[in-house]
Amino acid sequence: MAPMGKETTHPRKPELDAMDLRILAELQADGRITNVELAQRVGLSAPPCLRRVRRLEEAGVIRGYHAELDPAALDFDVTFFAIVGLESQKQAVLDAFEAEVTAWPEVRECHMIRGGGDFLLRLVARDTAHENELTSRLTGAATVLRVQTLQTIRTAKNAPGVPL
Repeated sequence: MAPMGKETTHPRKPELDAMDLRILAELQADGRITNVELAQRVGLSAPPCLRRVRRLEEAGVIRGYHAELDPAALDFDVTFFAIVGLESQKQAVLDAFEAEVTAWPEVRECHMIRGGGDFLLRLVARDTAHENELTSRLTGAATVLRVQTLQTIRTAKNAPGVPL
């Protein structure tokens, strides 16, 4: 299935019952599951199951579907994090930094944080030279005051989504 669109905020959280949570758990574990198989696993017939899935999509609870790729198989052998401190916390500075780094394809996550920096980024690089190039781009950005990078040695857990 295709992505559902941009991340949205919800003024009111949708009410979810036990069946919705079962559906969400199954879809989070296997986004390629057919509606018929999903319905069987959660104990519904296919039409009401599909209606529930569509309602969850429309409510923004399900934001999209994607394939999980192996970075190393695509020659991205380095994953690292960067804690970035900016020279100012003015909204225009924060917005400009976000706009700049979210345009970089190597930046896979960008979080504004509290305590110890302004942003936490997760980046991927092909090798150490590429990592150094990305770090230099970060440290050279107009409003960046400091950058601390943390290279991943191994990943013991990488679970998408939330516990259900």
